Amino acid sequence: MRKELQLLRNPYTNRENSLRALLACSTMSAKSAISKEIFAPLDERMLGAVQVKRRTKKKIPFLATGGQGEYLTYICLSVTNKKPTQASITKVKQFEGSTSFVRRSQWMLEQLRQVNGIDPNRDSAEFDLLFENAFDQWVASTASEKCTFFQILHHTCQRYLTDRKPEFINCQSKIMGGNSILHSAADSVTSAVQKASQALNERGERLGRAEEKTEDMKNSAQQFAETAHKLAMKHKC
Repeated sequence: MRKELQLLRNPYTNRENSLRALLACSTMSAKSAISKEIFAPLDERMLGAVQVKRRTKKKIPFLATGGQGEYLTYICLSVTNKKPTQASITKVKQFEGSTSFVRRSQWMLEQLRQVNGIDPNRDSAEFDLLFENAFDQWVASTASEKCTFFQILHHTCQRYLTDRKPEFINCQSKIMGGNSILHSAADSVTSAVQKASQALNERGERLGRAEEKTEDMKNSAQQFAETAHKLAMKHKC
């Protein structure tokens, strides 16, 4: 009853939550379609994507866009299925009135120089990407979507880039959390192996001491038997 009254008193909150849910479903559907239409035909696998819009609009001539009007933009991260694996960042657009997606700009992951999360102290949907030959200022559809994309991007950089990795600045600690968790798990495994090895060494030392004692007892018993035999032969004579 209280919940129903609360919904009646806050109709706008209820409507806002419904719109957010619809937006989330629409975004997931779009990402699935992008993966199938843009990357699958090229034998690529999309790892993640974030819907964005520019913080500052660029002045682009009408002819440069083909006069296609408004559009949605997605920044996508993908890798090739063939070895050696190559990772890339692709800008994909969906123009108003169209159900298909169009591949626009693309950069190899090696060209990414800096990822700027803007504010490390709060959830923010804003971020910047700096490449060798381009710089873009974006706003994600939600702060959580940006966070998820950053986590995937950071993990992909750590996995596939060996020489020059991009700098992640002004990012919340939870964005790097996935990598910290991996390191923590690796440290735990290493510690467990070291403890097991130490236990085996200690056990081996104890077994070694036991074998030495057994050998000493064997030698003592043999000497006692020889002495007893000599005494018996002496008295027999």
